[in-house]
Amino acid sequence: MVVVQDKFASFKTFVRKVWALSLPYFQSEDKWKARGLLVAIVALNLAAVYMLVLLNDWNRLFYDALQNKDEAVFWRELGRFTYLAFAFILIAVYRFYLTQLLEIRWRAWMTGHYLKRWLSNHAFYRLELARYTQPATAQEGQPGAPQTMPDNPDQRIQEDLNLFTSYTVSLSMGLLNAVVTLLSFVGILWSLSGAFTFTLGGTAYSIPGFMVWMAVLYCVAGSVITHYIGRPQIRLNFLQQRYEADFRHHMVRVREYSEAIALDKGEAVERSHLDTRFSTVLANYLALIKKQKSLVWFTNFFGQAATVFPFIISAPRFFSGAIQLGQLMQIASAFGRVQDSLSWFVDNYSTLAAWRATTDRLTSFEEHIATHTQEGQARAAVNAGTSDAVAASEAKVIVGADHLQTVDLSISLPSGEVLLSGLALQAQPGDSVLLNGPSGSGKSTLFRALASIWPFAHGRAVVPQSTMFIPQRPYFPDGSLRDALAYPQPADSYNDAALKQALNDALLPQLAERLDDRDAWSQKLSGGEQQRLAIARVLLKKPQWIFADEATSALDEAAEKTLYAKLLAQTQQAGGALVSIAHRPTVAAFHSQRWELEKAPEGAAAAYALTVR
Repeated sequence: MVVVQDKFASFKTFVRKVWALSLPYFQSEDKWKARGLLVAIVALNLAAVYMLVLLNDWNRLFYDALQNKDEAVFWRELGRFTYLAFAFILIAVYRFYLTQLLEIRWRAWMTGHYLKRWLSNHAFYRLELARYTQPATAQEGQPGAPQTMPDNPDQRIQEDLNLFTSYTVSLSMGLLNAVVTLLSFVGILWSLSGAFTFTLGGTAYSIPGFMVWMAVLYCVAGSVITHYIGRPQIRLNFLQQRYEADFRHHMVRVREYSEAIALDKGEAVERSHLDTRFSTVLANYLALIKKQKSLVWFTNFFGQAATVFPFIISAPRFFSGAIQLGQLMQIASAFGRVQDSLSWFVDNYSTLAAWRATTDRLTSFEEHIATHTQEGQARAAVNAGTSDAVAASEAKVIVGADHLQTVDLSISLPSGEVLLSGLALQAQPGDSVLLNGPSGSGKSTLFRALASIWPFAHGRAVVPQSTMFIPQRPYFPDGSLRDALAYPQPADSYNDAALKQALNDALLPQLAERLDDRDAWSQKLSGGEQQRLAIARVLLKKPQWIFADEATSALDEAAEKTLYAKLLAQTQQAGGALVSIAHRPTVAAFHSQRWELEKAPEGAAAAYALTVR
């Protein structure tokens, strides 16, 4: 009894998950078109069932005409079949078209909805950080269990949403069709099957609607057996989607880092890694198809037996003359419809297992993205001064001052190790500050905290409004060079003269005439060219404050001096300041202050201490 209650509770939880994922679209700005399409599809499904009822009645008349050698009725019913078949084909075509239209519109809305949430409030960045703070547990891959690490968000948005919408529409319409078909044909089968009479212990018994009860018994037994044979497919489908995504993700990384891998001669290692991942894909897939094979054995046996089952049961009445050939065929047709309806679970079990796995993956992703979106919104509200509620592990960053200041700012790693504690820093317009220290001491992480994207910090920071951060490895979208240069603003925000001037100022004159060339710039350009293009972006936008994180590490000293002179001149002209992370003495010459990180004494509150020089 407890097991049954647990399974029922699990089923109710799953239904709530499906409802929560499905309902937003039908309440969205697209709701009337969505509801209209859904109503039309339901109406067409009902019409299709009605046509099946008419065709079932046609079976009786047509086969009776054959048995009675009634040529006039034969040709009349053949003509009637022509327009019944045409109407059924018309309904089937538009049912397919509108179903596909609903699926693609639903997928388009959900994709836009999840992309917006994933890319809002740094949720995409927080989800990646969560991969390091919440490692996978033994529960991962168990449907219904909360995921500790949302893997492959790209696959969940691109593939899982597509599968969820298509499976949900097809399965729900299939179930509706099965229920309506059952209600439509069970009465026909009841009236045609007659009573089954037998004697037991000298007493005569009669079972009315015997064929109906046989169909129910046959299908219930089949559904129970199917569930126990096919249940392992749910978990295997869940894992298959994950392993396929992991394999695809690693191939993308090989493509992105193709030059570094080639220089390291790492092809053999990457081949080994890809082979390992693909072996996992194959091993899980083989386990899945073995389970599917067992299910196919049973479902095919079940389906073939169902073909002759009604003839076996009805044969004594036919040979005794109680019913004619037309009635026998009508009984077989009605039994087939009732049996098909009751066997919906058996016939769709593999699809249901894949749908369950997809729903669990989307639900896990929904829970994580909702959590990180709420955290990002709370942080944004605190930073904007509209709320005081913020997680104790996050810093309050106020944007809009003309200076930089931190008050009791502490920064930790995702593991919980405290890197820096109690920072009280100040920088005024006109300053130029060099931040240096050993690798791993928290230099870049301090910049992340000042940019208000690092969740593992607490305290208070005031940062200027007009700021730009130059990372050591800048990002450039694939596309035209003008788009890469203007990113993240639209390219038409700047005229060609300004774009070309920025490229020339950044020592990239060879690119000045290639603004409309389209390419994968992150792979096309060398490391030094990428850093110069990132500096060109800054010179184009002219921010007041510039935070440069090893922004010239790939440049030669002459180019570094030239570009740093331009960055410093830009901040002084705009009334801001330059804050840099660098190690070279040539860069130090452009800064009047130094914030130096040193290893803290044993037992200190943080791993490193910062000294202002």
